[in-house]
Amino acid sequence: MELNPAIIRIKNLRLRTFIGINEDEIINKQDVVINAKIQYLADAAADSDDMNKALNYRTITKRIIQFVEENRFSLLEKLTADVLAIAAEHSSVLYAEVEIDKPHALRFADSVSLTLSVNKAR
Repeated sequence: MELNPAIIRIKNLRLRTFIGINEDEIINKQDVVINAKIQYLADAAADSDDMNKALNYRTITKRIIQFVEENRFSLLEKLTADVLAIAAEHSSVLYAEVEIDKPHALRFADSVSLTLSVNKAR
């Protein structure tokens, strides 16, 4: 049986980082919530049950955590693009999408979010 691409979803990864251009944002870390969707061909992993043939979402998540927590960002666009690059870097990834929420960025809103994606299958 030929499988459609597998979809890995990393949901509500809550991290703290420096993000923003206001003085308070430059001085204090803020919460961000990251959601990622990664598509890849998982036929070899599904057929063999061999971890070496699967996309390791734990490794990807650990790289995202380290990167976000150790850097500073002025723009949500830059943070999202950099996290997307990590999510999409493995050669077996066909498509990746990252949405990052910045809770309490606006006074009367739960959060502001930005979504970017890349389609490597083209």
